Amino acid sequence: MNTLAMIVSLGLVVLVIGQLPLVAAFLRALRRASARSPEASENAPSDKTPKAAMILCLRGPDPFLADTLRAAVAQDYPDYRLFIVIDHPDDPAWGIVNQTLGAPLPEHVETVLLRDRRETCTLKCSSLVQVVNDLDDAFAFIALLDADTVPHRTWLSELAAPLADPQVGAATGNRWYMPQRRSWGALVRYLWNAAAVVQMYCYGIPWGGTLAVKLAELRETDLLDRWAHAFCEDTMLFAALRRRKLKVAFAPTLMMVNRESCSLSGFFYWVRRQLLTARLYHPGWPGVMFHGFITTFGLGFGAIALIASLLLSAWTAAAWLACGLLFYGGSMPVLLGVLERGVRASVAVRGESTVWMHWTTPFRLVAAIPLTQAFYAAALISAALVRNVEWRGVTYRVAGPRSIHLLDYKAYSPDQDAVEHGSL
Repeated sequence: MNTLAMIVSLGLVVLVIGQLPLVAAFLRALRRASARSPEASENAPSDKTPKAAMILCLRGPDPFLADTLRAAVAQDYPDYRLFIVIDHPDDPAWGIVNQTLGAPLPEHVETVLLRDRRETCTLKCSSLVQVVNDLDDAFAFIALLDADTVPHRTWLSELAAPLADPQVGAATGNRWYMPQRRSWGALVRYLWNAAAVVQMYCYGIPWGGTLAVKLAELRETDLLDRWAHAFCEDTMLFAALRRRKLKVAFAPTLMMVNRESCSLSGFFYWVRRQLLTARLYHPGWPGVMFHGFITTFGLGFGAIALIASLLLSAWTAAAWLACGLLFYGGSMPVLLGVLERGVRASVAVRGESTVWMHWTTPFRLVAAIPLTQAFYAAALISAALVRNVEWRGVTYRVAGPRSIHLLDYKAYSPDQDAVEHGSL
């Protein structure tokens, strides 16, 4: 019993130590970025900047959509056109676009109805393929923006800057949650995302909410065809560009704050979809699976073994297990605090508010750690087995990376549940 307890305890210590270099690498990238202003000369727009097509795919009224629209049309980039794609003429997003941007629309904005709704991919992928196919050769790259991303004024300039490197095929940022309403679902999503951001940085996984891709890479490869048969547009880029000996560059200044809240059930279906895209399109999926299950097993088994040791009066074993669990449980808030501080420094440079925590939030976050681990493990299992996925009221059959089937399409309606449901 003592030997097993020692192994479990040391295993938990190793899990923490193993994360330290990954967190340190991510923080170094953030510190280098926050040490200079977003208006630095390397990101400053000039008359020679390549023409950009900013693409915003909409379905339904996202909570901060009006803010996203106002920010998207006010970029300091000198040569870009914003394409707003909506999949149905009756979608309420049309009204928000017209009310926010007015009529007529700004000269550099174009609204597009999804004409070719493919049954072999998601609506977003259909929208992207349609817009890219309609672009002329004057455009040098596309910049993807999600409806829950509110871009600061220099967002597009900062996203375009890494593309000047001929060895870079795409550039990306990432999301960071600072929810206005600190529900348990929002806190669990915050914890999971904080860890995921570091993994995405180390695995080179791009994020479609802030993503630029050179148009030549779409035209000269089979990426458009892959998008036409895909569940998502972003995760596959790492492997596709690596085959062409190109990199996905991470832009540390583009840690985008998301202030939305969510329920626990909403978090589950959201995180399952994130994990599903890794399963389908990223070579690092086995590592993601291993990390998720080993942490869940270590914590779960350690807690059960500690209770058993106490009941059996096995004090030495209980001491080992208690030390391991306390070390792991105490280290996670410290690492999270360091990450939060690093992201806040990056965001504060832009003049955005980083105040979102109540004095009770840190205590609730500690209590949410085991809850996050349990939901993470359940979502991993579900992502490995799921075949039918419902995403914003549309059902897809996922039979493989290039075998996606749109099963049940309907226009978005305001009475659709906010929670995204799915079935195994």
